[in-house]
Amino acid sequence: MPRDPLLLVPGLMCDAAVWQPLLPSLQAGRECRVIDHGLADSLTQMAWQLLDAAPERFALAGHSMGARVALEVLRVAPERISRVALLDTGYLARAAGAAGEQEAHKRQALLDVARSQGVRAMAAQWVQGMVHPERLQDAELLDAIVMMFERKSVDVFESQIRALLQRPDASDVLRAIGVPTLVLCGRQDGWAPVSQHAAMHALIPGAAFEVIEDAGHMAPMERPQAVAGALLRWLGNA
Repeated sequence: MPRDPLLLVPGLMCDAAVWQPLLPSLQAGRECRVIDHGLADSLTQMAWQLLDAAPERFALAGHSMGARVALEVLRVAPERISRVALLDTGYLARAAGAAGEQEAHKRQALLDVARSQGVRAMAAQWVQGMVHPERLQDAELLDAIVMMFERKSVDVFESQIRALLQRPDASDVLRAIGVPTLVLCGRQDGWAPVSQHAAMHALIPGAAFEVIEDAGHMAPMERPQAVAGALLRWLGNA
C-alpha cells in the first residue's frame, strides 16, 4: 500500500534548506515535498495555498511558523491529514497589552534592519539567538542559516511578520487533533521553549513528545540525525 506523501512546511524566512539534512532519511520509500509560502501574509492564506497544491491526503510536518501553518491546515481541512508533526513552535495568539506590543516592536526592529542594511545583516543578527549557544562558533551552520534567509526578500519578511503578528489562538485545534501527532523541540530553544511544547503536548490526545538535546530553535539543521529519527518514529510504517 503506498505511503501518504509527507509535506514539509518551513518557518519564517526559511526554505527547503531547513529540511534538506533530513531528506535522505525521510525520502526512503516516501514522497516528500517542501512548501513555499510566496508572499502570503496570513497563516490562513498559507494554509489554503498548501491545500490547493497538496494531494488529497498527506502527512504534515511544520517547523516554527510552518507548524503554525500546519495547525491552520488542521483547522480548515482536518480530514485530509493522516498525521502531523509540530517542531519548535507555539500555539497562542500574540499577547494582549504590553507583551504583545513588545513582540511587535522587536519584529519591526528586525524588519527595519533588513530594509536599511539588507536581509543578510538582519539574519546575521537574528541567528545569534536561534541556535544552541555552543554552535555560535560553527561557521558552516551559521552560514547555511544566514544564506537561507538571504534567499528571501524584505517583502517576504514583511508579509510573514504580518502573518505572525495576526496569528490566531490554536488551542482548540490542538484539542481536536485525532491523528498521530509529534510535538518536538530543541532543549535550548530560546524562541519556543520546552515548557511551551509541554503545554501543547498536554492539549493533544495521545501525542508523542520529544526533546532534542543540545539544539536550539533550528533543531532540524543543528541535530538532523536526532530530528530525523524522531520523525521516522512518528511516521512508523504509515
